[in-house]
Amino acid sequence: MSRALLYAALASGVLFISACSHSENIEARSGPPRAQIVAVVKTEPESLARRTVLSAEFRPYQEVEIHAKVAGYVKRIYVDIGDRVKQGQVLATLEIPEMTNDLTRAAAAREHSSSEVQRARDGVLRAESAHEAAHLSYQRLSAVSKQRPNLVAQQELDDAEARDRVSEASVAEAKSGLASAQQQVQVSTADEDKTKTLFDYSRITAPFAGVISKRFADTGSMIQAGTASQTQAMPVVRLSQIDRLRLVLQIPESVVPHIRIGEPVDVRVPTLNRTFTGTVSRFSDRVAPATRTMETEVDVFNPGFVLIPGMYAEAVLTLEKHDNALAVPVQSIVTRDGIATVMLVGSNHRLEQRSIKTGIETAEKVEVLSGLHAGDQVVIGNRSQLKSGEEVETKLVATRMPGGDR
Repeated sequence: MSRALLYAALASGVLFISACSHSENIEARSGPPRAQIVAVVKTEPESLARRTVLSAEFRPYQEVEIHAKVAGYVKRIYVDIGDRVKQGQVLATLEIPEMTNDLTRAAAAREHSSSEVQRARDGVLRAESAHEAAHLSYQRLSAVSKQRPNLVAQQELDDAEARDRVSEASVAEAKSGLASAQQQVQVSTADEDKTKTLFDYSRITAPFAGVISKRFADTGSMIQAGTASQTQAMPVVRLSQIDRLRLVLQIPESVVPHIRIGEPVDVRVPTLNRTFTGTVSRFSDRVAPATRTMETEVDVFNPGFVLIPGMYAEAVLTLEKHDNALAVPVQSIVTRDGIATVMLVGSNHRLEQRSIKTGIETAEKVEVLSGLHAGDQVVIGNRSQLKSGEEVETKLVATRMPGGDR
């Protein structure tokens, strides 16, 4: 066999083998199609909560600028900015020399009134003694006149009776004088107590426990009496209570029905990267016409003084919470014309579109009130390429986050 014929035979063999291989690949591709893989989640009961987040700044629970009740010079001031004080602690003392004289004068007036009471008592005793003598004299003369008529002259009898009546009036007058002197003692004592009370105001004390957030006066400063709002009296210090703080929130009208006294509130402080627990303590119970909001206050305890008034915070209010709620991811629901539907995979691995009735909705989950049961496999993700009745393979995806409710 010639060399040319040999090459031709080999080429024909290669072409035959190549054709057979191509034919086998075509037959393999034309076999039964493989089922599409879809991501699914199992519906399970869990706790769902609908929340809203509102921003506010911390305020002191109480804050007051402390004024002096009486005018005087600052003799000594014991506190400065940042000092923590207790209730009743002396913050400053005032020097008021003229009030010392007033106190001495009031004490002298009280002692004088007490002496007048004693003198009035002595006068009552004298009047009663004189009346007793005049009354006995009149009784004796009257008895003799009855037993032996015409023995005692009528004029003498009349004079004795007159002296008896005059002495009786003197006793009444002396008793009135005693009562007046006793009342004067009460007036003098009240004046002295008033002066003492005013003198006690020379010691300026803390009305509640807190921290000094501002100091206005120094030693020697002249402090005016802060007794009238028309006067621009200089305060001594500003005192803030910060062991408990307030968050004043403007609650939208739609949220107002869900606000309850005593409800816990999660308070996030971005500056500290921490979350604190607060409590809804009070609200105005009135929606402002201009803003359509209701002022609500949340109290946050601050025993370690970590929180500072003026810090920015976010209050997370729980509006509604359902335990053991059947829920599906938000991305698994399609809503058209007000009807919510999901795509689920049945026991035969075929897709089924089902209408559902929804309840509360969170950022990640939606409550299903009807249409699904626990354990159903619901498709998540894009459904544009899926059709009801199509057979699929499932890939289970876990969507429950740590901590339960969302």
